[in-house]
Amino acid sequence: MSEKKPKKILEYSVECPVCGRSLKVEEYLYDMPLVGKVIISSGKCENCGYKWNDVRLAEVKGPRKIIVEVKEPDDVNALVVRSSTASILIPELGVEITPGPASLGYITTIEGVLLDVLDKIDFLCREGEAPPETCDEKKNLIEKARNAEVPFTFILVDPEGTSTIVSDKARIVPLDKRRGREEK
Repeated sequence: MSEKKPKKILEYSVECPVCGRSLKVEEYLYDMPLVGKVIISSGKCENCGYKWNDVRLAEVKGPRKIIVEVKEPDDVNALVVRSSTASILIPELGVEITPGPASLGYITTIEGVLLDVLDKIDFLCREGEAPPETCDEKKNLIEKARNAEVPFTFILVDPEGTSTIVSDKARIVPLDKRRGREEK
């Protein structure tokens, strides 16, 4: 069996957002099983140690919304490739993850996103951003969703079309390029 290795396609330097020195970035093309070709970017500042990583599909699919109805335990195992410009919405759980200026892309699963949300809730609760009873309610709801005890809709909105969800249940809705809304 031949092993496919990432192929280095680009190397460049940018200004480090922490110390202002040079941050060396390398980009690799990798043909990922089930997903297809992805670009993995990685950088590290030799001066201050700041690290930067990003991932996105190599082939732009155009603005789109990808929707997965999560109803069974296996549904949370769907692979999620989220680019740095994509948002994640889970309306039934009150979850909205929107990209900021320092947002990074990543590869995870729907369950991985839920676990990350749980970590963020823990942090906010420790910092006193929410009352303890609200924190407990929200964490219990997310845990139930993670175990498919509560059905929910996982929505990935990608204005650039460089994200995907690998699932037979994924439904892709093209978005109007100018307005970011569903095409008619």
